[in-house]
Amino acid sequence: MGIQVEFNPDLALRNFSECKNSNRKKEECIPENLKAGQIFEFLKKGLRNYWLLGEIPLVETAGNQQLSRPLASIVLLEVTHFLLDKEPYTKGRYKITEVFNPKDNKIHFDGFNRLK
Repeated sequence: MGIQVEFNPDLALRNFSECKNSNRKKEECIPENLKAGQIFEFLKKGLRNYWLLGEIPLVETAGNQQLSRPLASIVLLEVTHFLLDKEPYTKGRYKITEVFNPKDNKIHFDGFNRLK
């Protein structure tokens, strides 16, 4: 038996409708109104490692690794692993640094480098 750990280059959360429909907790979903400077909490099942030394994309996931283009650039402020009902989870806080226009085709990241 090994230790399953996932390395994530982005923070992938569900659409807020999943929270409204009581399918997911608020922390598992992208907040409805994103604004630069806001701080939010997140929750992900499993042990996840994130890059903490700069900005990473906030993306929407539909599950099965189906990800949107970046919706915003964020900085992770805190990441913690814990057990809930004997299952590992990762929780933390993030700050939005910039919200992107979903209609533009600009590239905002090149690997871990934030393009401005």
